Amino acid sequence: HMGLQARLMSQALRKLSGSINKTKTIAIFINQVREKIGIMFGNPETTPGGRALKFYATIRLEVRRAEQIKSGTEIMGNRTKIKVVKNKVAPPFRTAEVDIMYGEGISQVGEIIDMASEKDIVNKSGAWYAYKGERIGQGRENAKKFLLEQPEMRAEIEKLVRDEYGIGDKKAVEIIAEEKDEMIESIDLLDE
Repeated sequence: HMGLQARLMSQALRKLSGSINKTKTIAIFINQVREKIGIMFGNPETTPGGRALKFYATIRLEVRRAEQIKSGTEIMGNRTKIKVVKNKVAPPFRTAEVDIMYGEGISQVGEIIDMASEKDIVNKSGAWYAYKGERIGQGRENAKKFLLEQPEMRAEIEKLVRDEYGIGDKKAVEIIAEEKDEMIESIDLLDE
């Protein structure tokens, strides 16, 4: 049956959502995009499994590969676009681009370079990246490679980026955990 999977999903999520909430658990569902047949207008893409998953989700992210990251002919990873399509706890429709490197995950050095050039800590002129007048690489991948080989400079740039964005020395994970606790406390106050 077509609707059987959707009905089962709906029943399961109805039962799960209460205990997920009580135990303060994060449940991550990974889905895929399928093409709807015969759609003339609107978005022809859909996610299988019915509407329940979309409804119960607190945050939904659309993750798409933008381009491959190569070193010569070898593929090292993917430039990935992430779009927030639903968010009940913060403004939705924000977008981000990250490098997901094979065997590494999200490239921290890539993020440091992007954020540093956004705030003019690292200057980008043409294909060249420079820090304090010193060229650190032609092209983003070479700049990343240079900073991986220069941990002192990388730490210095990272500290400036953290100061500029008001992140301090804390890791992003710690900040998110604190914000989540603050949100839960404010929700608890509303319940009283």
